[in-house]
Amino acid sequence: MDLFEQSAPTPSHIPPLAERMRPKTLDEVIGQSHLLFPDSPFRMAISANRIPSMIFWGPPGVGKTTLAQIVAHTSHRPFRQLSAISSGVKDIREVLRFAEGRPGTVLFIDEIHRFNKAQQDSLLGSVEKGRITLIGATTENPSFEVNAALLSRSQVYTLNPLNDQETRQLLERAISEDELLSKQSIELKETDAIFRIAGGDARKSLTLLEIFVNTHPETDKIVLTNEALLKSAQEHIALYDKSGEQHYDIISAFIKSIRGGDPNAAVYWLARMLDGGEDVKFIARRLIISASEDIGNANPNAMLLAQACFQSVNVIGMPEARIILSQTTTYLATSEKSNAAYSAINEAMQLVKKAPPYPVPLHLRNAPTKMMKQMGYGQGYKYSHDHLGEANHQEFLPPELSNQGFYQPKDIGSEKKIRQFLDRMWGNKYPKST
Repeated sequence: MDLFEQSAPTPSHIPPLAERMRPKTLDEVIGQSHLLFPDSPFRMAISANRIPSMIFWGPPGVGKTTLAQIVAHTSHRPFRQLSAISSGVKDIREVLRFAEGRPGTVLFIDEIHRFNKAQQDSLLGSVEKGRITLIGATTENPSFEVNAALLSRSQVYTLNPLNDQETRQLLERAISEDELLSKQSIELKETDAIFRIAGGDARKSLTLLEIFVNTHPETDKIVLTNEALLKSAQEHIALYDKSGEQHYDIISAFIKSIRGGDPNAAVYWLARMLDGGEDVKFIARRLIISASEDIGNANPNAMLLAQACFQSVNVIGMPEARIILSQTTTYLATSEKSNAAYSAINEAMQLVKKAPPYPVPLHLRNAPTKMMKQMGYGQGYKYSHDHLGEANHQEFLPPELSNQGFYQPKDIGSEKKIRQFLDRMWGNKYPKST
Protein backbone atom coordinates (compact mmCIF):
# COMPACT_ATOMS: atom_id res chain seq x y z
CA MET A 1 0.00 0.00 0.00
CA ASP A 2 1.54 3.31 -1.06
CA LEU A 3 1.53 6.56 0.87
CA PHE A 4 -1.48 7.99 -0.98
CA GLU A 5 -3.58 4.95 -0.19
CA GLN A 6 -2.60 5.13 3.45
CA SER A 7 -3.64 8.77 3.77
CA ALA A 8 -6.81 8.51 1.72
CA PRO A 9 -9.90 9.68 3.64
CA THR A 10 -12.07 7.01 5.16
CA PRO A 11 -15.79 7.09 4.34
CA SER A 12 -16.52 8.69 7.72
CA HIS A 13 -14.33 11.67 6.75
CA ILE A 14 -15.97 12.26 3.38
CA PRO A 15 -18.27 15.31 3.41
CA PRO A 16 -21.97 14.65 2.70
CA LEU A 17 -23.07 14.77 -0.94
CA ALA A 18 -24.97 18.03 -0.38
CA GLU A 19 -21.75 19.68 0.81
CA ARG A 20 -19.68 18.19 -2.00
CA MET A 21 -22.16 19.56 -4.54
CA ARG A 22 -22.45 23.04 -3.01
CA PRO A 23 -22.15 25.57 -5.86
CA LYS A 24 -19.10 27.82 -5.93
CA THR A 25 -20.43 30.38 -8.45
CA LEU A 26 -23.82 31.87 -9.32
CA ASP A 27 -23.77 30.00 -12.65
CA GLU A 28 -23.67 26.69 -10.78
CA VAL A 29 -26.77 27.47 -8.69
CA ILE A 30 -29.87 25.51 -9.70
CA GLY A 31 -33.16 27.30 -9.13
CA GLN A 32 -33.92 30.90 -8.08
CA SER A 33 -34.14 31.97 -11.73
CA HIS A 34 -36.26 34.97 -10.67
CA LEU A 35 -33.20 36.26 -8.82
CA LEU A 36 -30.29 34.99 -10.92
CA PHE A 37 -31.34 35.58 -14.52
CA PRO A 38 -28.66 37.23 -16.74
CA ASP A 39 -28.23 40.93 -15.99
CA SER A 40 -30.54 40.69 -12.99
CA PRO A 41 -30.15 43.46 -10.40
CA PHE A 42 -28.81 40.89 -7.94
CA ARG A 43 -26.11 39.64 -10.35
CA MET A 44 -25.16 43.17 -11.36
CA ALA A 45 -24.77 44.24 -7.74
CA ILE A 46 -22.51 41.26 -7.01
CA SER A 47 -20.37 41.74 -10.12
CA ALA A 48 -19.98 45.46 -9.37
CA ASN A 49 -19.08 44.67 -5.75
CA ARG A 50 -21.88 46.96 -4.57
CA ILE A 51 -23.39 44.56 -2.11
CA PRO A 52 -26.15 45.78 0.19
CA SER A 53 -27.01 44.15 3.46
CA MET A 54 -29.65 41.58 2.64
CA ILE A 55 -32.04 39.02 4.05
CA PHE A 56 -32.61 35.72 2.26
CA TRP A 57 -36.11 34.48 3.09
CA GLY A 58 -37.13 30.98 2.11
CA PRO A 59 -37.63 27.38 3.26
CA PRO A 60 -34.73 25.08 4.19
CA GLY A 61 -32.39 23.80 1.52
CA VAL A 62 -32.97 26.41 -1.19
CA GLY A 63 -29.50 28.01 -1.21
CA LYS A 64 -29.48 30.76 1.42
CA THR A 65 -26.10 29.77 2.88
CA THR A 66 -24.69 28.99 -0.56
CA LEU A 67 -25.59 32.40 -1.96
CA ALA A 68 -24.07 34.14 1.06
CA GLN A 69 -20.79 32.27 0.59
CA ILE A 70 -20.76 33.00 -3.14
CA VAL A 71 -21.36 36.70 -2.49
CA ALA A 72 -18.40 36.87 -0.10
CA HIS A 73 -16.12 34.83 -2.38
CA THR A 74 -17.02 36.78 -5.54
CA SER A 75 -16.47 40.12 -3.83
CA HIS A 76 -13.19 38.95 -2.23
CA ARG A 77 -14.39 40.20 1.13
CA PRO A 78 -13.65 38.71 4.56
CA PHE A 79 -16.40 36.30 5.52
CA ARG A 80 -17.71 35.32 8.92
CA GLN A 81 -20.65 33.02 9.69
CA LEU A 82 -22.80 32.68 12.81
CA SER A 83 -25.78 30.52 13.65
CA ALA A 84 -28.45 32.30 15.67
CA ILE A 85 -29.23 28.98 17.37
CA SER A 86 -25.86 28.69 19.09
CA SER A 87 -24.45 32.25 19.00
CA GLY A 88 -24.97 35.14 21.38
CA VAL A 89 -23.98 38.78 21.84
CA LYS A 90 -20.42 37.72 22.75
CA ASP A 91 -20.00 36.02 19.38
CA ILE A 92 -21.40 39.05 17.59
CA ARG A 93 -18.95 41.35 19.39
CA GLU A 94 -16.01 39.18 18.34
CA VAL A 95 -17.07 39.46 14.69
CA LEU A 96 -17.57 43.21 15.01
CA ARG A 97 -14.06 43.58 16.49
CA PHE A 98 -12.71 41.55 13.58
CA ALA A 99 -14.51 43.83 11.11
CA GLU A 100 -13.20 47.08 12.64
CA GLY A 101 -10.03 46.88 10.57
CA ARG A 102 -11.69 45.14 7.64
CA PRO A 103 -14.58 47.32 6.40
CA GLY A 104 -17.18 45.50 4.32
CA THR A 105 -16.73 42.18 6.09
CA VAL A 106 -19.61 39.90 5.11
CA LEU A 107 -21.35 38.53 8.19
CA PHE A 108 -23.75 35.70 7.45
CA ILE A 109 -26.23 34.88 10.22
CA ASP A 110 -28.16 31.69 9.68
CA GLU A 111 -31.69 31.62 11.15
CA ILE A 112 -31.44 35.28 12.09
CA HIS A 113 -35.08 35.20 13.22
CA ARG A 114 -33.92 33.33 16.32
CA PHE A 115 -31.91 36.33 17.51
CA ASN A 116 -33.80 38.43 20.05
CA LYS A 117 -34.22 42.19 19.71
CA ALA A 118 -31.10 43.01 21.74
CA GLN A 119 -28.95 40.72 19.62
CA GLN A 120 -30.31 42.20 16.40
CA ASP A 121 -29.91 45.75 17.73
CA SER A 122 -26.23 45.09 18.45
CA LEU A 123 -25.62 44.84 14.69
CA LEU A 124 -27.18 48.18 13.76
CA GLY A 125 -24.21 50.47 14.30
CA SER A 126 -21.80 48.39 12.22
CA VAL A 127 -24.34 47.93 9.44
CA GLU A 128 -25.02 51.69 9.31
CA LYS A 129 -21.30 52.56 9.17
CA GLY A 130 -20.57 49.90 6.55
CA ARG A 131 -18.12 47.97 8.71
CA ILE A 132 -20.13 44.82 8.03
CA THR A 133 -22.36 43.75 5.20
CA LEU A 134 -25.05 41.67 6.86
CA ILE A 135 -26.58 38.68 5.14
CA GLY A 136 -29.30 37.05 7.18
CA ALA A 137 -31.10 33.82 6.37
CA THR A 138 -34.56 33.09 7.70
CA THR A 139 -37.36 30.63 7.12
CA GLU A 140 -39.81 33.04 8.77
CA ASN A 141 -41.39 36.19 7.39
CA PRO A 142 -38.76 38.88 8.10
CA SER A 143 -41.50 41.48 8.52
CA PHE A 144 -42.40 39.71 11.77
CA GLU A 145 -39.06 38.30 12.89
CA VAL A 146 -36.44 40.95 11.98
CA ASN A 147 -36.66 44.28 13.77
CA ALA A 148 -37.73 47.24 11.67
CA ALA A 149 -34.49 49.22 11.99
CA LEU A 150 -32.39 46.35 10.67
CA LEU A 151 -34.94 45.42 8.03
CA SER A 152 -35.05 48.98 6.66
CA ARG A 153 -31.29 48.80 6.03
CA SER A 154 -31.47 45.48 4.19
CA GLN A 155 -32.70 44.23 0.84
CA VAL A 156 -35.05 41.24 1.22
CA TYR A 157 -34.75 38.46 -1.36
CA THR A 158 -37.31 35.66 -1.40
CA LEU A 159 -35.99 32.21 -2.34
CA ASN A 160 -38.30 29.50 -3.63
CA PRO A 161 -38.27 25.70 -3.29
CA LEU A 162 -36.87 23.89 -6.30
CA ASN A 163 -39.52 22.65 -8.71
CA ASP A 164 -39.57 19.06 -9.97
CA GLN A 165 -37.52 19.85 -13.07
CA GLU A 166 -34.87 21.69 -11.08
CA THR A 167 -34.68 18.89 -8.51
CA ARG A 168 -34.12 16.31 -11.25
CA GLN A 169 -31.44 18.54 -12.79
CA LEU A 170 -29.76 18.70 -9.38
CA LEU A 171 -29.78 14.91 -9.00
CA GLU A 172 -28.51 14.32 -12.54
CA ARG A 173 -25.65 16.76 -11.98
CA ALA A 174 -24.68 14.96 -8.78
CA ILE A 175 -24.67 11.59 -10.55
CA SER A 176 -22.52 12.87 -13.40
CA GLU A 177 -20.18 15.28 -11.58
CA ASP A 178 -19.67 14.01 -8.03
CA GLU A 179 -16.36 12.22 -7.69
CA LEU A 180 -17.90 9.24 -5.90
CA LEU A 181 -21.28 8.88 -7.61
CA SER A 182 -19.87 9.32 -11.10
CA LYS A 183 -17.86 6.09 -10.61
CA GLN A 184 -21.08 4.08 -10.24
CA SER A 185 -23.84 3.16 -12.67
CA ILE A 186 -26.95 4.98 -11.40
CA GLU A 187 -30.28 5.31 -13.21
CA LEU A 188 -32.98 7.76 -12.12
CA LYS A 189 -35.90 5.67 -13.30
CA GLU A 190 -38.49 7.29 -11.03
CA THR A 191 -38.06 10.39 -8.91
CA ASP A 192 -41.60 11.31 -7.78
CA ALA A 193 -40.85 9.99 -4.28
CA ILE A 194 -37.86 12.30 -3.87
CA PHE A 195 -39.93 15.26 -5.03
CA ARG A 196 -42.69 14.40 -2.55
CA ILE A 197 -40.45 13.82 0.46
CA ALA A 198 -37.95 16.62 -0.16
CA GLY A 199 -40.53 19.23 -1.14
CA GLY A 200 -38.07 21.33 -3.14
CA ASP A 201 -35.29 21.12 -0.52
CA ALA A 202 -32.04 20.65 -2.47
CA ARG A 203 -30.12 19.42 0.57
CA LYS A 204 -32.72 16.82 1.44
CA SER A 205 -32.99 15.69 -2.20
CA LEU A 206 -29.25 15.02 -2.35
CA THR A 207 -29.31 13.35 1.06
CA LEU A 208 -32.05 10.99 -0.09
CA LEU A 209 -30.04 10.12 -3.19
CA GLU A 210 -26.89 9.53 -1.15
CA ILE A 211 -28.71 7.32 1.37
CA PHE A 212 -30.22 5.28 -1.44
CA VAL A 213 -26.87 4.80 -3.20
CA ASN A 214 -25.11 3.89 0.04
CA THR A 215 -27.67 1.14 0.74
CA HIS A 216 -26.83 -0.50 -2.62
CA PRO A 217 -23.00 -0.51 -2.56
CA GLU A 218 -22.49 -3.91 -4.15
CA THR A 219 -24.98 -3.47 -7.00
CA ASP A 220 -23.63 -3.35 -10.55
CA LYS A 221 -26.35 -0.93 -11.57
CA ILE A 222 -28.33 1.15 -9.09
CA VAL A 223 -31.88 1.85 -10.29
CA LEU A 224 -33.79 4.43 -8.30
CA THR A 225 -37.55 3.77 -8.22
CA ASN A 226 -40.27 5.32 -6.07
CA GLU A 227 -40.89 2.12 -4.14
CA ALA A 228 -37.22 1.46 -3.46
CA LEU A 229 -36.58 5.07 -2.45
CA LEU A 230 -39.50 5.14 -0.01
CA LYS A 231 -38.30 1.94 1.64
CA SER A 232 -34.79 3.36 2.00
CA ALA A 233 -36.07 6.68 3.33
CA GLN A 234 -38.34 5.11 5.92
CA GLU A 235 -35.45 3.10 7.26
CA HIS A 236 -33.00 5.97 7.54
CA ILE A 237 -34.75 9.34 8.00
CA ALA A 238 -37.76 10.82 9.73
CA LEU A 239 -40.50 11.64 7.24
CA TYR A 240 -41.76 14.73 9.05
CA ASP A 241 -40.61 17.65 6.92
CA LYS A 242 -41.08 21.20 8.18
CA SER A 243 -41.31 22.55 4.65
CA GLY A 244 -42.91 19.68 2.78
CA GLU A 245 -46.20 17.79 2.52
CA GLN A 246 -46.10 16.36 6.05
CA HIS A 247 -45.81 19.91 7.42
CA TYR A 248 -49.06 21.00 5.80
CA ASP A 249 -50.94 17.74 6.38
CA ILE A 250 -50.18 17.61 10.10
CA ILE A 251 -50.91 21.28 10.82
CA SER A 252 -54.19 20.78 8.93
CA ALA A 253 -55.06 17.77 11.11
CA PHE A 254 -54.07 19.77 14.20
CA ILE A 255 -56.35 22.73 13.44
CA LYS A 256 -59.25 20.52 12.34
CA SER A 257 -59.00 18.56 15.59
CA ILE A 258 -59.26 21.82 17.57
CA ARG A 259 -62.18 22.94 15.40
CA GLY A 260 -63.88 19.59 15.94
CA GLY A 261 -63.55 19.80 19.72
CA ASP A 262 -61.19 16.84 20.17
CA PRO A 263 -58.35 17.80 22.56
CA ASN A 264 -56.84 14.31 22.48
CA ALA A 265 -56.38 14.29 18.72
CA ALA A 266 -55.15 17.89 18.80
CA VAL A 267 -52.48 17.07 21.40
CA TYR A 268 -51.37 14.03 19.38
CA TRP A 269 -50.80 16.14 16.24
CA LEU A 270 -49.10 18.76 18.41
CA ALA A 271 -46.72 16.09 19.71
CA ARG A 272 -46.00 14.96 16.15
CA MET A 273 -45.00 18.47 15.16
CA LEU A 274 -42.85 19.04 18.24
CA ASP A 275 -41.13 15.68 17.81
CA GLY A 276 -40.37 16.60 14.20
CA GLY A 277 -38.72 19.86 15.23
CA GLU A 278 -41.48 22.23 14.10
CA ASP A 279 -40.96 25.88 15.05
CA VAL A 280 -43.02 26.55 18.18
CA LYS A 281 -43.76 30.09 17.00
CA PHE A 282 -45.34 28.72 13.83
CA ILE A 283 -47.63 26.51 15.93
CA ALA A 284 -48.49 29.42 18.25
CA ARG A 285 -49.38 31.66 15.30
CA ARG A 286 -51.77 29.03 14.00
CA LEU A 287 -53.39 28.84 17.43
CA ILE A 288 -54.06 32.59 17.29
CA ILE A 289 -55.72 32.18 13.90
CA SER A 290 -57.83 29.28 15.18
CA ALA A 291 -58.89 31.27 18.24
CA SER A 292 -60.29 33.97 15.97
CA GLU A 293 -61.53 31.90 13.03
CA ASP A 294 -63.05 28.92 14.83
CA ILE A 295 -63.96 30.26 18.29
CA GLY A 296 -64.36 33.98 17.82
CA ASN A 297 -66.85 35.75 20.06
CA ALA A 298 -68.26 32.48 21.37
CA ASN A 299 -65.33 32.68 23.81
CA PRO A 300 -63.32 35.92 23.44
CA ASN A 301 -60.85 34.74 26.09
CA ALA A 302 -59.54 32.19 23.57
CA MET A 303 -57.85 34.97 21.61
CA LEU A 304 -56.27 36.39 24.76
CA LEU A 305 -54.87 33.00 25.76
CA ALA A 306 -53.56 32.35 22.25
CA GLN A 307 -51.79 35.71 22.21
CA ALA A 308 -50.29 34.99 25.64
CA CYS A 309 -49.20 31.58 24.34
CA PHE A 310 -47.31 33.15 21.42
CA GLN A 311 -45.54 35.63 23.67
CA SER A 312 -44.68 32.94 26.21
CA VAL A 313 -43.20 30.36 23.82
CA ASN A 314 -41.16 33.12 22.21
CA VAL A 315 -39.58 33.84 25.60
CA ILE A 316 -39.43 30.33 27.05
CA GLY A 317 -38.47 28.13 24.09
CA MET A 318 -38.35 24.37 24.10
CA PRO A 319 -38.71 22.05 25.90
CA GLU A 320 -40.96 23.96 28.33
CA ALA A 321 -42.86 25.62 25.47
CA ARG A 322 -44.58 22.27 24.85
CA ILE A 323 -46.52 22.73 28.13
CA ILE A 324 -47.80 26.16 27.15
CA LEU A 325 -48.76 24.94 23.69
CA SER A 326 -50.58 21.96 25.20
CA GLN A 327 -52.55 24.15 27.61
CA THR A 328 -53.63 26.50 24.83
CA THR A 329 -54.43 23.67 22.45
CA THR A 330 -56.67 21.85 24.92
CA TYR A 331 -58.39 25.11 25.94
CA LEU A 332 -59.20 26.00 22.33
CA ALA A 333 -60.33 22.49 21.51
CA THR A 334 -62.79 22.45 24.43
CA SER A 335 -64.14 25.99 23.87
CA GLU A 336 -67.51 26.76 22.33
CA LYS A 337 -67.05 27.38 18.60
CA SER A 338 -68.30 30.08 16.26
CA ASN A 339 -67.02 31.13 12.85
CA ALA A 340 -69.45 34.06 12.66
CA ALA A 341 -66.77 36.78 12.64
CA TYR A 342 -64.77 34.85 10.03
CA SER A 343 -67.84 34.41 7.83
CA ALA A 344 -68.84 38.06 8.29
CA ILE A 345 -65.62 39.53 6.90
CA ASN A 346 -65.51 37.00 4.05
CA GLU A 347 -69.05 37.88 2.99
CA ALA A 348 -68.42 41.62 3.33
CA MET A 349 -65.26 41.44 1.22
CA GLN A 350 -67.01 39.42 -1.47
CA LEU A 351 -69.73 42.08 -1.65
CA VAL A 352 -67.13 44.88 -1.79
CA LYS A 353 -65.43 43.20 -4.76
CA LYS A 354 -68.60 42.84 -6.83
CA ALA A 355 -70.64 45.89 -5.74
CA PRO A 356 -70.03 49.55 -6.65
CA PRO A 357 -68.08 51.66 -4.12
CA TYR A 358 -71.16 53.25 -2.56
CA PRO A 359 -70.50 56.71 -1.09
CA VAL A 360 -70.59 57.30 2.64
CA PRO A 361 -74.03 58.73 3.59
CA LEU A 362 -73.83 62.47 4.23
CA HIS A 363 -74.98 62.26 7.84
CA LEU A 364 -72.00 59.98 8.66
CA ARG A 365 -69.37 62.27 7.15
CA ASN A 366 -67.21 64.69 9.12
CA ALA A 367 -67.69 68.39 8.40
CA PRO A 368 -64.45 70.14 9.37
CA THR A 369 -65.01 73.09 6.97
CA LYS A 370 -67.84 75.57 6.44
CA MET A 371 -68.24 74.48 2.82
CA MET A 372 -68.72 70.84 3.87
CA LYS A 373 -71.40 71.88 6.37
CA GLN A 374 -73.17 73.81 3.61
CA MET A 375 -73.02 70.67 1.44
CA GLY A 376 -74.84 68.71 4.15
CA TYR A 377 -71.91 66.81 5.61
CA GLY A 378 -72.88 65.53 9.08
CA GLN A 379 -76.44 66.87 8.81
CA GLY A 380 -78.94 64.66 10.61
CA TYR A 381 -76.37 62.60 12.49
CA LYS A 382 -77.65 61.34 15.84
CA TYR A 383 -75.01 61.05 18.56
CA SER A 384 -75.48 57.46 19.68
CA HIS A 385 -74.74 58.16 23.37
CA ASP A 386 -77.81 60.40 23.39
CA HIS A 387 -79.94 57.51 22.15
CA LEU A 388 -78.73 54.63 24.31
CA GLY A 389 -81.11 51.71 24.21
CA GLU A 390 -83.12 53.28 21.39
CA ALA A 391 -83.64 50.56 18.81
CA ASN A 392 -82.78 51.11 15.16
CA HIS A 393 -82.19 54.83 15.74
CA GLN A 394 -80.05 55.50 12.68
CA GLU A 395 -78.86 54.04 9.36
CA PHE A 396 -75.13 53.34 9.21
CA LEU A 397 -74.91 51.55 5.86
CA PRO A 398 -75.21 53.09 2.40
CA PRO A 399 -78.92 53.14 1.44
CA GLU A 400 -78.28 50.56 -1.26
CA LEU A 401 -77.11 48.06 1.39
CA SER A 402 -79.70 48.72 4.07
CA ASN A 403 -80.71 45.48 5.82
CA GLN A 404 -77.61 43.69 4.48
CA GLY A 405 -76.48 41.40 7.33
CA PHE A 406 -72.94 40.02 7.47
CA TYR A 407 -72.39 39.10 11.11
CA GLN A 408 -74.65 36.29 12.29
CA PRO A 409 -73.75 35.40 15.89
CA LYS A 410 -74.76 31.94 17.04
CA ASP A 411 -76.87 31.04 20.05
CA ILE A 412 -73.87 29.61 21.89
CA GLY A 413 -71.37 30.84 24.47
CA SER A 414 -70.85 34.60 24.65
CA GLU A 415 -72.37 35.03 21.20
CA LYS A 416 -75.78 34.18 22.65
CA LYS A 417 -75.67 37.50 24.52
CA ILE A 418 -74.48 39.26 21.36
CA ARG A 419 -77.47 37.86 19.48
CA GLN A 420 -79.80 39.15 22.18
CA PHE A 421 -78.18 42.60 21.97
CA LEU A 422 -78.60 42.75 18.19
CA ASP A 423 -82.21 41.60 18.39
CA ARG A 424 -82.90 44.29 20.98
CA MET A 425 -81.10 47.03 19.04
CA TRP A 426 -82.05 46.22 15.47
CA GLY A 427 -85.04 43.93 15.61
CA ASN A 428 -85.65 42.46 12.18
CA LYS A 429 -83.46 44.97 10.29
CA TYR A 430 -80.78 42.39 9.59
CA PRO A 431 -82.36 39.07 8.56
CA LYS A 432 -80.96 36.05 10.35
CA SER A 433 -79.34 33.28 8.34
CA THR A 434 -81.31 30.07 8.20
